[in-house]
Amino acid sequence: MLRSIRGCYQSVSLLFIGIVLFCSQLSAQTDMDAIMMSKNNFCTGLMYSHSQWTNYWEGTLKRNNENLGTVSANMYAVMGNYGVSDKLNLLFGLPYVQTKASAGTLHGLKGLQDLSLWAKWMPVETKWGKGTISVYGLGGISLPTSNYTPDFLPLSIGLHSTNLSLRAMLDYQVGNFFATVSGTYVVRSNITIDRTSYYTTELHNTNKVSMPDMSNYQLRTGWRSSKLIAELILNQANTLGGFDITRNNMPFPSNKMNATTAGVNIKYEVKKVQGLSLIGGGSITLAGRNMGQASSINGGIFYILDFSKKVKKTKETTSPSKQN
Repeated sequence: MLRSIRGCYQSVSLLFIGIVLFCSQLSAQTDMDAIMMSKNNFCTGLMYSHSQWTNYWEGTLKRNNENLGTVSANMYAVMGNYGVSDKLNLLFGLPYVQTKASAGTLHGLKGLQDLSLWAKWMPVETKWGKGTISVYGLGGISLPTSNYTPDFLPLSIGLHSTNLSLRAMLDYQVGNFFATVSGTYVVRSNITIDRTSYYTTELHNTNKVSMPDMSNYQLRTGWRSSKLIAELILNQANTLGGFDITRNNMPFPSNKMNATTAGVNIKYEVKKVQGLSLIGGGSITLAGRNMGQASSINGGIFYILDFSKKVKKTKETTSPSKQN
């Protein structure tokens, strides 16, 4: 059963909206999977990811750029998930990102990126046929946590927009085999850049940039048990508007950025240490538009703190029967 798995970190997918499409493709803890943290349990941990690309799509034209060489990004993140109840979880993620180009004169950037906050609700979990079907609704917000510059792609660490996300998710599990499908709509705020005018498909005499919204669709399937989860992930991210990079020009924050990625994710719960989990995985970009053809690897360690015992103990020591 799904609820017997007190899942911690679980996915490799799209969390960042800016650096994601030109550098790394990562996810906050369990915001994309069909795992719920048990009531009064808190899972937290650290994650590392490395991604890189040499070839990229300038619009639909695939090419390389000897002035950039290989563009890489390292991410270090702290993540957490608290079970308000068995059906409602609150999640967070805060990454620190470093970027680098192996050639040319452009210097990489580094710093704290965006704080992501999610509420994850499971209103339905019921038997259906030979398995269990579950329905989820999620809402999230991401906020820039530092004054990084978004107008230095592909070496920016993010796009500095405030993003509101709504997601619907459906999961079906038969024995240890499962499939999860989800769809997400992301509303992005305008951003401010350090120049008084810029050109997209026309001249804009302002430092405000209107950011197009995004959509994301994901399919994940594989094996899920109480100790081991191994899954394949197919992800499609689309920018709902924007424009193509012009020939031999730098990317711009409001470009159309689309990506089709495939990945694998493994989570293992250490038998000798209750609550300790190790994760690892990787992904590749199969197709894209105005983004790098990135490949990435990641790993992390997470631990579950069970506060339900403390809550129970507190109730026992303050009950009338204990006081008399």
